[in-house]
Formats: sequence, C-alpha cells, structure tokens
Amino acid sequence: MNAKTNTSLSVPKEKLMEDLRLVMTDAEELLRATASQAGDGAAAARARIQESLQIVKERLGDAETAVIERTRQAAKVTDQYVRDNPWKSIGISAGVGVIIGILIARR
Repeated sequence: MNAKTNTSLSVPKEKLMEDLRLVMTDAEELLRATASQAGDGAAAARARIQESLQIVKERLGDAETAVIERTRQAAKVTDQYVRDNPWKSIGISAGVGVIIGILIARR
C-alpha cells in the first residue's frame, strides 16, 4: 500500500472511530436512562448492551493502537527516505510548494 492510499484511507477510519465513540456514548446514556426500568427483559437487554459496549471499547482501543503504530512506521519510512534522498526530497517539496502557490494565486 502506497502513501497516497494509506492517507486516503485514514480519513474514513478516523471518521468511523469518531462515529463509534458517539454510538458508545449514546448507548451508555441510554443504559443510564433505562436503569430504573423494571423487568427481566429490560435487565437482560441492558446486560447484553453493556457486554457489547465493553467489546466495542476494547476493539476500538486495539484499532487506535494499530493506527498509531502504522503512523509511526510511516513516519520512520518517510524520515529514512528523506535522509537517503535529501535533494530529491527538496525538489519534491519545492514542486509541491509551487503547485500550492499557483492554486492559492488562482483564488
């Protein structure tokens, strides 16, 4: 997987993780709101939801750890490339700067 593909995938992953956090917060709030509800069905449903939330929290933590590790590895690879090819890196940076400057000047 190249850097462009990795970058384009990181935005949806971050959005998904943010959405999962929101769902977990809403589910926890729902659990608190229904805590006073009586009945075996409600108690069983709350227990299942709490178990599911715990599993999601653990998986989300694992996913965040994996994303952080991949980001560190990408940074190390980029650093090594720049150290091995300083002039090429300067040329690429200058080219990107010129393109951004042209795009800004058009507005």
